[in-house]
Amino acid sequence: MDVPFTWKPTGWYQIGWSHEFPDGSVKPLRYFGEDLVAYRGEGGELHVLEAHCAHLGAHIGHGGKVVDDCVQCPFHGWQWNADGQNAAIPGQDKPNRSKSLRVWPVMEQHGLVFMWHHPHGDPPAWEMLDIFGCYPDITMPPEAYYSPFPAFTRKDEAEPVHPQIVLENSADSAHFEFVHRATVTPEVLHWSYDEHLWYFIAGWPDTSSDAPDAMRLKIHSKLFGLGGAISAFEGVQRHRVVFSTTPTEHGRSDMFYTIWWPREPGIDVVSDEILARVEREFLTTVDDDLSIWRYQKWIEKPAYSKVDAKGYSTLRKWSQQFYDIPPEA
Repeated sequence: MDVPFTWKPTGWYQIGWSHEFPDGSVKPLRYFGEDLVAYRGEGGELHVLEAHCAHLGAHIGHGGKVVDDCVQCPFHGWQWNADGQNAAIPGQDKPNRSKSLRVWPVMEQHGLVFMWHHPHGDPPAWEMLDIFGCYPDITMPPEAYYSPFPAFTRKDEAEPVHPQIVLENSADSAHFEFVHRATVTPEVLHWSYDEHLWYFIAGWPDTSSDAPDAMRLKIHSKLFGLGGAISAFEGVQRHRVVFSTTPTEHGRSDMFYTIWWPREPGIDVVSDEILARVEREFLTTVDDDLSIWRYQKWIEKPAYSKVDAKGYSTLRKWSQQFYDIPPEA
């Protein structure tokens, strides 16, 4: 998809799940058009650095290893610490203090790994939302859900989808009828924004109730910049979802989907019935959206309907704050 803004927006973006980065591991990554290396040091903390050794350019993610809390280049054994500084050179008493690797700030929470991206390497300008702390009125703790890993996760790689396109669904309730075959059209009950946070609530009317405002289901969603949304379901469904989109290259993104499903009373192991339901009703809904996003064209001045005009236009204006560089040529 051709869009009039960069594929290197500023913010927090998911780069995987914690179990993909075991202790002592070294893993190559590529995001925002950059080769990266992730490693988990002996202290257990995950680090992400630029991938190419400043000595002779070898990719540390392919064959490198962890030594103490450093990552060692597979070519000549140069070691780089969590601050990106050269820590040791084999056969040499002192490291090279003039060379360093760019460090990408990382934050892990509840088994998800997020990385801060700024096109100029500036440090984080705001904190990543807490997946379970951002909805204080919805008090189900993490232990009230089954672990989402790995059964309730999904990753789609190198999709031609820009993060902003995904998040524009936040202003759109009408598509549920046509894309997701909803039998009841939801209503946008609320939307607001505060600096880097966008908050909306969608509600599904309770058709069995005589009360005009009765809702069978509400979805609360908070957008943590353009990187994704944390959603909590209230009513007939009570699960929680994180849906993230992270650019890999110009024109391509990886998409991550994680579901926390409420534990059934007295059942500690996820049943085959629950696995099938979550797969059928939730994980596969991404396919519905991708069937649109993969072939969608960006319209600079849409012919808005009365239902979506204000939300869409405001969300697009809010999104502009995350573009600190012009679009790629």
